[in-house]
Amino acid sequence: MAKKPQSDSIIDMFARLGEDLKMPSMDIERVIEHHRKNLEAFEKASRAAASGATDVFSRQRTALEETLREVSEMARDLGSGASPQELMSRQSDFARRSFESAVKNASEIGEVMRKSSSESVEILRERIREAMAEIREGYDKKS
Repeated sequence: MAKKPQSDSIIDMFARLGEDLKMPSMDIERVIEHHRKNLEAFEKASRAAASGATDVFSRQRTALEETLREVSEMARDLGSGASPQELMSRQSDFARRSFESAVKNASEIGEVMRKSSSESVEILRERIREAMAEIREGYDKKS
């Protein structure tokens, strides 16, 4: 018997196996395209999350700079020879401003995080909807 050349690719061998077993044919290009779209959606979602993280870090840096500036101003004021009552008043004013600033900063950072998360999740949800439509379309073509 003559030997068959072994130049068949693995895809050709699986295709022949599928034909021999009478399995339904599969559009490999369509499967690859489906997964390519999935990867693109994950990439977009990752970029949105990274952008949100960058915004959060930027906002935190700004808040820290503001706090350090205020502490420096308060330290300068403490050395100005004010009365103890005046110093207590300044310290309580600083504490109040610090608390208000912390609440405001936390709110802003929370909003940035919420927006970033929502954007990432929406990108993935849209891809899931598209994938489900592709699957339905494939079943409809088979029927």
